[in-house]
Amino acid sequence: MAHEREDKEEEVQGMRRGLLQGAGLATAMALLGGAAMGTMTPAQAAEANPFPGHKRWKVVFVNHVTTNPFFVPTQYGIQDAAAMFGMDYQWTGSANADVGEMVNALNAAVAAKADAIAVPIVDPKAFDKPIQNALDAGIPVFAYNADAPAGTTNPRLAYIGQDLYLSGYQMGERIVSLIDSGLVALFIATPGQLNIQPRLDGAKDAIKKSGKNIDAQMIATGATVNEELSKIKSFYLGHQDLKGMFAVDAGSTQGVAEVMKESNLQSKGVHGGGFDLLPRTVELIHEGVLDFTIDQQPYVQGFYTMMEAFVFLASGGLVGPANINTGLKFVTKGTVDPYLNTSTRYEGKSTKPQIVPRSGAIKA
Repeated sequence: MAHEREDKEEEVQGMRRGLLQGAGLATAMALLGGAAMGTMTPAQAAEANPFPGHKRWKVVFVNHVTTNPFFVPTQYGIQDAAAMFGMDYQWTGSANADVGEMVNALNAAVAAKADAIAVPIVDPKAFDKPIQNALDAGIPVFAYNADAPAGTTNPRLAYIGQDLYLSGYQMGERIVSLIDSGLVALFIATPGQLNIQPRLDGAKDAIKKSGKNIDAQMIATGATVNEELSKIKSFYLGHQDLKGMFAVDAGSTQGVAEVMKESNLQSKGVHGGGFDLLPRTVELIHEGVLDFTIDQQPYVQGFYTMMEAFVFLASGGLVGPANINTGLKFVTKGTVDPYLNTSTRYEGKSTKPQIVPRSGAIKA
């Protein structure tokens, strides 16, 4: 038994060395999980800890809409990864997409000597210098949810999130499969913001490429759910001949769903859709009010970012960083039931939805 135990410990430690020397991250994590938990007792796994000893590194997550319900599962993902890897985090930034507030929060994290920083790069230039200052101070910086435009010089180490332009393009293709001609409203919370503008650009490009006689109009809605609902309702009342209402952000998508239900637009042949999985959006897809929403899997945007920070810090920078595409899933009336019939932290529908975070995170 002693020899068997020693062999197991050496196997796990060998895997850890491979991880820190540049093994593929997903493969190494899977091997560690199987070796440490699948074939060893809990006591053996604890004694043969696959991770190196380290301090409780703190990752500061700067966010652009700190109280937006979209980021509830993101914070759950951060929490779960923090617990797994023995780390802490802080959730800070701006409640209403104020880039200046975000930059101030990022600079404050550098001054406080954070161990790593994560930030959605929602502006094409504003984060370049603050991120470089963080890197010069030895603090790794990761982008999540929104990335700098391709070809720019932003020095962030990696991006964890959806391919935003592609997701918008695929939404545009879905729109032209539903609508042949007429006015289509494309709602966006904050035009120009890099976590959503590429989606709108992609949707418009797909509509244009189709050659159909569709008049796609962009409408700005604002950064809060109530403001978004008001703007969408106002636009519809002034354009009741429209053929479709679609949105590229979570709050506007919920607003589209609410306006369509209130005016029974689906029965009038109006189509609608958008992004993300706010509970009301999911319910109204189930009712047939919306045609679809797009799941960008916000939980893993938090979990994977925390994981990359851990492995980068644990390896002294030898491993990673690597871009991670968190994927795209169309959720329709035919596929929505699992989102309604389960209650999990992975999409924000936990039985305990309130966040009780570490180190000053904001409840969402």
